[in-house]
Amino acid sequence: MKRVRKSPEIRFAEILDCARELFFSRGYEDTTVNDIIDAAGVSKGAFYHYFESKDELLEALANRLADESLAALLPMVDDPALDAVGRFNRLFAGARQFKAENAAALRRTFDVIFKPENLVLFHRIDEALTEKTAPVFARIIEEGVREGSMDAADPLATAETLLHLRLSMGRLMNRALRLAETGDLESAIAMLDERLRLYGIAVDRVLKLPDGTLEVADASFARAFLEAPQD
Repeated sequence: MKRVRKSPEIRFAEILDCARELFFSRGYEDTTVNDIIDAAGVSKGAFYHYFESKDELLEALANRLADESLAALLPMVDDPALDAVGRFNRLFAGARQFKAENAAALRRTFDVIFKPENLVLFHRIDEALTEKTAPVFARIIEEGVREGSMDAADPLATAETLLHLRLSMGRLMNRALRLAETGDLESAIAMLDERLRLYGIAVDRVLKLPDGTLEVADASFARAFLEAPQD
């Protein structure tokens, strides 16, 4: 068969697509470079033209996933009619809606990302997300400081703190999903409701806001998320 010539950008993207599929189906540690080469239909030389190693490919994939998240994030905070508190509340509302509408896909992601063999994958993705998202959060916090609604001596460091708190919520949502799968749905809902409430208070206090200012979760979110049908 005649080999189809593709642009470097398309070939690069296809290799990342194959790596993403393999990492999320087999696990990062159980996927080899040869597995990716076979799935992508490229030669070993072509692979190493784009990536020096599997680790470098992981870094590229993590950055792509972070860029996709950022692309979804920015429209939520660019409304000039919103103040800083409004921007954060828009973000939290968007995150709640996304998680509720994509519960089945999130379950599959959690099944992969929190496995011990995927610790490298998990941490690399989180590092990329934090690096790209922290400046966005910092700009909102700076706006809040100028408006007088927030108090933060170092907006970027404060943004990174908020993102580390967010990371803990991912683990909690995974734990709630696992508990719901055992049949104890009501306990899972109660746990997630309470921890989301406490998370919201923690975010308010980091930003020196009155408790309850930021609407991290509403009363129906935990049930809607945990009861969402799986694909």
